[in-house]
Amino acid sequence: MSEDRIERETLIAAPLERVWSLVAQPGFWVADKANLPGTVAKEGESMVAKNAEYGDFPVRVEKVEPPTYLAYRWASAFPGEELREENSTLVEFTLTPEGDGTRLRVVESGFAALSGSEELRGQAVKDNTVGWPQELGALKARAEQPSA
Repeated sequence: MSEDRIERETLIAAPLERVWSLVAQPGFWVADKANLPGTVAKEGESMVAKNAEYGDFPVRVEKVEPPTYLAYRWASAFPGEELREENSTLVEFTLTPEGDGTRLRVVESGFAALSGSEELRGQAVKDNTVGWPQELGALKARAEQPSA
């Protein structure tokens, strides 16, 4: 891992379509689950992911290739600010069928280009490095729950 990117992956015991339906909810990794839009990501669409503990984060859908690739841009280090290139990172999700499950890979990049101090950039990398395993674990648990 470099100072500019975070890479994580997990194997989820759920079919590709199930995992896709969760990953395609813009802002799922930061929004309070009650505030998820419940919609499928559409390229160019923007929204605000609301989190009671951490604030409101602008999210824009950059690219959608169902059911295997999604890219979002978000301003993780700048909650409440309008989304701009210099205050946001790119989050890419790649889904690959593996046996009866799905391998989910996330790559978040662009930390080195964030405006602000070196300390701010370092803290953003540190915070998100800790956050991704938690978010992927929560997504895995949701995806593996039996359907109602």
